[in-house]
Amino acid sequence: QVQLIESGGGLVQTGGSLRLACEASGGTFRSYTAAWFRQSPGKGREFVAAGKWANSNPYYAQSVEGRFTFSRDNAKNTVYLQMNRVKPEDTAVYYCARGTPITSTIRSHSAYASWGQGTQVTVSS
Repeated sequence: QVQLIESGGGLVQTGGSLRLACEASGGTFRSYTAAWFRQSPGKGREFVAAGKWANSNPYYAQSVEGRFTFSRDNAKNTVYLQMNRVKPEDTAVYYCARGTPITSTIRSHSAYASWGQGTQVTVSS
């Protein structure tokens, strides 16, 4: 049973940067799509970014495109989310996910079978 372990969350000021990491333990990201979602109080789980195993261009939510960067280090079995120019509305619990979605469902949380425990990101204004 794979465990996805997120790290890197914390408190950051508006305009600052943060890098989240997600390591697959007891499993691998090989041949899987990895994704980041986030959830803030009173809202549903929202797609942030995803990357396929085949090294194609990552997918991003419109709200983060140009500010966030998805990457993966296959040798370390780890995926990353580099968050730049953060805004207060980026405050949320960020979750790492692993799955095998088709392209049309890559932004849907129901397409992912494995999830991390989440890491809190708080952006102060």
